Amino acid sequence: MRLLVVRYRFIGDTILTVPFLRNLRRAYPGARIEMMVAPYSSEVLRGTPYVDEFLVYDPPTIHADSQGRHASLLSKIRFLADLRRRRYDKAYVLKRSFSSAVIGFLTGARERIGFDTEGRGFLLTRRVPYRHDRHEVRNFLEVLMADGVEIVDDHLEAWISVEERQFADEFLAGGDPAGKGIVAIHPFSANPVRAWHEDNFVALANTLQERHGVGILMLGGARDRELAASMAGRIVPPPCMAVGNTTLRQSMALLSRCRLLVCNDSGVMHLCAAFGVPLVALFGPQSPVKFGPWGENAEVITKRFACSPCQQRFFEECQPSPRGKPYCMEEITVDEVLERALCTLRRPPHEPHTGSG
Repeated sequence: MRLLVVRYRFIGDTILTVPFLRNLRRAYPGARIEMMVAPYSSEVLRGTPYVDEFLVYDPPTIHADSQGRHASLLSKIRFLADLRRRRYDKAYVLKRSFSSAVIGFLTGARERIGFDTEGRGFLLTRRVPYRHDRHEVRNFLEVLMADGVEIVDDHLEAWISVEERQFADEFLAGGDPAGKGIVAIHPFSANPVRAWHEDNFVALANTLQERHGVGILMLGGARDRELAASMAGRIVPPPCMAVGNTTLRQSMALLSRCRLLVCNDSGVMHLCAAFGVPLVALFGPQSPVKFGPWGENAEVITKRFACSPCQQRFFEECQPSPRGKPYCMEEITVDEVLERALCTLRRPPHEPHTGSG
């Protein structure tokens, strides 16, 4: 049996498919499972025993990871022709767009199971209702249940190689002089407006170092370097900087070595949850019910505004604060985040669950 899973774009959404993939593999241990992914997002699943092959689909998008390798009509036709030659028995379309259902249909798979969204139900052989009041992990698993697959478990996983572990140990050497552990902060967001203010992260980092003696690790991408440098200059002692100078896999390895992560709603949040490393996530415009961290060691701080969650068309639905942030984020104080962080740090260190890639 040959199975295709369609879920391209975004590292956070990709890591959230792990429970789906694990239960699928358990149900079809002898099947060949292939997964259609974006160029960058498949990196978070490297080492997984649940997928036999990743098929990279790269149409042009506004996202930083897109190289537009499938920009032309001819390149798209060639990609689809290759999918069709593979003769899939089933295609699970976890992406909700109309175009992804078209791709599933054009593969020629006899069975096509996916969400009944965007008027695309006629392209599927089994339609699954999509619920916005349910976490994305549960929505993915509903697709399997609709296909008669038993759901045994729903935890996240991530896999780190020996070499990546060694890199993390060397990178963080000297970053924890008091032996109290490393606290990671990820102060950035794909949409900077919806991030907790950088001044708050600076104040939090300084207080954590002063009151608990932990080391601070700052995580971020290449586009965050300028803001990260400004923040790092105000954090004493200076943090370990993993902003634009580490790969995604290296950043994952660093996360697996931390005592705690404090972050905005982001893909980094989901990666941390996959390791079972404790985290405190700050939510405002987005729904934590649907996209919150998935795991026992994850906490969310959010304010229940009447307009939350919103469409994030800043600032059409609300007025900005004097610092240019939505008030649902401004209402989250440094003191309450600090209290949650210190509560976690008082517990015995948690051993992350990682597999070897």
